Amino acid sequence: MASLVDVHTHVYLPRYASWLRSRSIAPRILVNEAGEERLLILENETSAGRPVGPSYWDRNAKLSFMNQHGIDISVVSFANPWLDFLSPPDAKSLAQDLNTDLEDYCATSPTLSFSSLKRIYGLGLLPLVPGISISSVLEAVSQIAKAPHLKGLIMGTKGLGKGLDDDALDPVWQAIEDNGLVVFLHPHYGVDSSAWGEKENGHVLPLALGFPFETTTAITRFILSGAFDRFPSIKILLAHSGGTLPQLSSRLASCIDHDPIVASRLKHDARFYLGKLWFDAVAYGPEELAFVSEIISRAGRYESGTSNTKAIADRKEGSKRMLFGTDHPFFPPLSSSEKWKSVVENLEAIESVSGWGEVEKKGVSAGNALGFFGIQ
Repeated sequence: MASLVDVHTHVYLPRYASWLRSRSIAPRILVNEAGEERLLILENETSAGRPVGPSYWDRNAKLSFMNQHGIDISVVSFANPWLDFLSPPDAKSLAQDLNTDLEDYCATSPTLSFSSLKRIYGLGLLPLVPGISISSVLEAVSQIAKAPHLKGLIMGTKGLGKGLDDDALDPVWQAIEDNGLVVFLHPHYGVDSSAWGEKENGHVLPLALGFPFETTTAITRFILSGAFDRFPSIKILLAHSGGTLPQLSSRLASCIDHDPIVASRLKHDARFYLGKLWFDAVAYGPEELAFVSEIISRAGRYESGTSNTKAIADRKEGSKRMLFGTDHPFFPPLSSSEKWKSVVENLEAIESVSGWGEVEKKGVSAGNALGFFGIQ
């Protein structure tokens, strides 16, 4: 069986990179004065973009990274900003083409030396832009569901422009649930940049805080909308270990209890719904992983009508919903011969969680992902 599966690893396929090169405003790929290609994701970025190269689109580069770090299987997803910047017709057309490209990218990847499994599987994308018809989005869901090597889709936090609590998305959630697809929820926009002040701190605050805050807000709005009560079997994987939701979940539950607008809307205490989510293990520290796994494990205590209200949190049980990831190809080392910190530190974190035995560590490293994505 595979011993290491990466569920948080990105790609810009050549067709998408060509779109970015054709643009004069962000998101775009530009050539700087030194003749280097740079990726500018947001117009107000504090730098002139980040270096971009074959690791973003070349499958051999992805496989080389995997081989260097002992990663058996990668579940690749398109990197942000996906199709957010396109018109509805362009988004619909490009989504169809990119999903086809990604299926080919995965289907023609090599197999494991000890198994018939492919080394690369994928998460497609939907044309989620303001003004698009729901039927167009549902066509993309159907396309992904029919692709043998696509196991779900990656989604940003905007939805159709009104967020993930938009009632107009209900047919989309229903189709995703009916087809057993995974939704990988990933941030892009962060929070209002004025919060970061005037002192130059590079990308640190937007990436370290803005991304997790964005994810927290988006999934909390989804929970508050009652979507988990309407679609109880939908499978949602949160990037960056769920942002700050685990830390703030009891505060969230208390605020709901004291708010007449929301208090009667949900079938269960808000903390129950954390047990319906999955979390990548891209947290970089064992204490953070331990904390998240304990918060996940206590969810059953908050199911409406349960008599098991005193159950003790068990981080071993919570680990079953956590999955290893690397965030490749972002944050590369300075030397190509060096191992990537995102791999080394996250593996060390998994290995060092107090209270996790070999079963839990192997589960987070690979087994959980194989089951979650149905890779068998």
